[in-house]
Amino acid sequence: MILPNVDESTVALMKELHDSFPECMYMAMGLHPTEVGESYESDMAFVESEFANRSENYVAVGEIGIDLYWDKTYLNEQIEVFSKQIDIAINHSLPVIIHCREGLKEVLRVLADKKKVPQGVFHSFGGTVEDVKAIRSVGDFYFGINGIVTFKNSQLGNVLPEIGLERLLIETDSPYLSPVPYRGKRNESSYIVHTAQKIANVLNVPFEEVAKATSENAFRLFAIS
Repeated sequence: MILPNVDESTVALMKELHDSFPECMYMAMGLHPTEVGESYESDMAFVESEFANRSENYVAVGEIGIDLYWDKTYLNEQIEVFSKQIDIAINHSLPVIIHCREGLKEVLRVLADKKKVPQGVFHSFGGTVEDVKAIRSVGDFYFGINGIVTFKNSQLGNVLPEIGLERLLIETDSPYLSPVPYRGKRNESSYIVHTAQKIANVLNVPFEEVAKATSENAFRLFAIS
């Protein structure tokens, strides 16, 4: 299980959970785009210090990206913070966990401006076939699929074949986005089997093949042995 960070206030709890289950918990460090505000410079200084002093603790830079769904006030600051965290990932040879909500154009522009693009995953992906192609035009990314794929009106089933099993990761986004039949309830890791089963049904492959492939994809991307 990989725990992405949100901001400085979540670090202690994340580390406590990791220390309780070190055999199966891994951590990422980043500043989430919805937390970018007036104090973004000092918030970024904290993230930078974590990588400068404790980079060995983290398997990825995340959760980072652009979110224009809730508020566009700090768009320029979000872009600046995202760009700086991409540079951190490049400098430390780490993958990124990208949060992108109504900000794909901005995310792709930042990535396209880099001389080098790190590998990573577009978390909670809910886009179209065209979005997949646009993302692949700037880098080699994985796509994180969660309970959304099980929702009645979700169009993700049409997109999964374009992504392919070799670039799929399964995630929870807990405590949100519980898969059917638990939609609307607090999400938890045990429900992930329902997401995997839906993917298997859509791709017409055995459940075990989805489980094996997505686990291997995660081990590969995050360099977990």
